Amino acid sequence: MIYSMTGFGKGEKQQDTLGINVEIRTLNSKSLDLNFRTHSSLREIEPQLRKQISNRLQRGKIDVSIYLDFQGEQAPVTINKTVVKGYLDQLQSIVGADSEGLLSIAMRLPETLSNDNKGLEEDTQKALFALLDEVLERVNNFRAEEGKALATELNTRHTNLVKLLEDVVRLDPERAVAVKDKLRNALAELNTQIDENRWEQELIYYLEKYDITEEKVRLKKHLDYFEEVMQNEFPNGKKLGFIAQEIGREINTIGSKANHAAMQKVVVQMKDELEKIKEQLLNVL
Repeated sequence: MIYSMTGFGKGEKQQDTLGINVEIRTLNSKSLDLNFRTHSSLREIEPQLRKQISNRLQRGKIDVSIYLDFQGEQAPVTINKTVVKGYLDQLQSIVGADSEGLLSIAMRLPETLSNDNKGLEEDTQKALFALLDEVLERVNNFRAEEGKALATELNTRHTNLVKLLEDVVRLDPERAVAVKDKLRNALAELNTQIDENRWEQELIYYLEKYDITEEKVRLKKHLDYFEEVMQNEFPNGKKLGFIAQEIGREINTIGSKANHAAMQKVVVQMKDELEKIKEQLLNVL
């Protein structure tokens, strides 16, 4: 089954007087790139949060935002009243304005707020982990839906490659005859007598040099394996990428040995289809 690396999920929960909001966005990446934006009170449990996320998402550029909406006395940030009052007194001595008008200026100055870095209660932590699990499920559902579109595109391109390989198989005998005729005509133009035995030996050597039987067989196996991995393995993006590289090698070898205009045209079409597959694989988990 194909999963996309692109995903999104969000959720919120009210725990007593604390509101918890979790939002996760994922994009394609060669490995797991996990970026956190959280409240300082979550530093103690951040390793556990990272482990929970990496176990469920495996790969991709993952942006995680966890917001805590503290209410009432539960808020971990307090105002340093003495500091603020000192700022107000100094500002008043400079401009002579009322305190209310200067308060917004004073609150933007250093040391006006203090953070006690108090950790979350155990029940609140459990609520957060439960909410995170729900959001991760939504992200994976999103990835699965996106993966369906990717799978459709990959299947189309794979089918096209299989049909083009059939064209290569069909053209191969014709190509061999064309090569023989080309060599015979070239010799005829020399207007000289040739040794038939030597001619046969050279012809066999030439045909063996440009024989693509092994390439056709290997390409067929790679295409079959590509289809199998798409259906059975997850996550399979990296493995499909490796198989696509092997498919490309066989196509390139066939192209270098083709020496036949019609077959070269088919090889160009195969390369085009393979490039489209590689583009889609960049976003496959």
